[in-house]
Amino acid sequence: MARTTDRSTTHLTRRLVQLYVGLTLYGASSALLVRAGLGLEPWGVLHQGLAELTGISIGVVSIIIGAVVLLLWIPLRQRPGLGTVSNVFVVGLAMDGTLAVVGDLESLGFRIPVMVLGIVLNGVATGLYIAARFGPGPRDGLMTGLNHITGRSIRLVRTAIEVAVVATGFVLGGSLGAGTVLYALAIGPLAQFFLRIFALPAPVEAAPASDGPDTTAPPAGSGPVAAPASGQAILPQ
Repeated sequence: MARTTDRSTTHLTRRLVQLYVGLTLYGASSALLVRAGLGLEPWGVLHQGLAELTGISIGVVSIIIGAVVLLLWIPLRQRPGLGTVSNVFVVGLAMDGTLAVVGDLESLGFRIPVMVLGIVLNGVATGLYIAARFGPGPRDGLMTGLNHITGRSIRLVRTAIEVAVVATGFVLGGSLGAGTVLYALAIGPLAQFFLRIFALPAPVEAAPASDGPDTTAPPAGSGPVAAPASGQAILPQ
């Protein structure tokens, strides 16, 4: 029993570490895309546009938008998890923290590698965060909620949301460019790959007491957790 408890505690600890490392890396990767100046991910375009309009830092804008989107979960009857609430704050704080450390980049020879690094790190962050299984990000819950309410496919709902977000952000002054296109093409395969890398084994269940030898089969799900199907590999933001 003690060993089972220890393993369960270790499992939970690893999930928490993955959650917060993933969210921190997500914010850092978004900040690198800002510094590269070659185009942001869809929600980043909106955040940057609003930051330009209001004078508020892009990380704080991300927090505000995340909180507003989370409020929209109420009529959609979505239930937030620890990861959902943490997403609202950790990503924005990590983004502003990274921007404070990484200065502006002038040379295209630096900006292109930083853009690629930002996209790859975003894929790593996505794999870490989703595999921790603490609930979807606020923007993902909006997508799944609208999918449930309207009956439209996840693909259609997500596309409609992101097109609206990118268009609004661009009109407000957000950065749209090669990085946006590369992100759209690469993030799905990257996220799916890192989901497999960071998939966690299921927690070990305590075996029932028995006077005789244990002849029961291993509990279902005791092996590695399969990565979500492509339609479920939704992003933290």
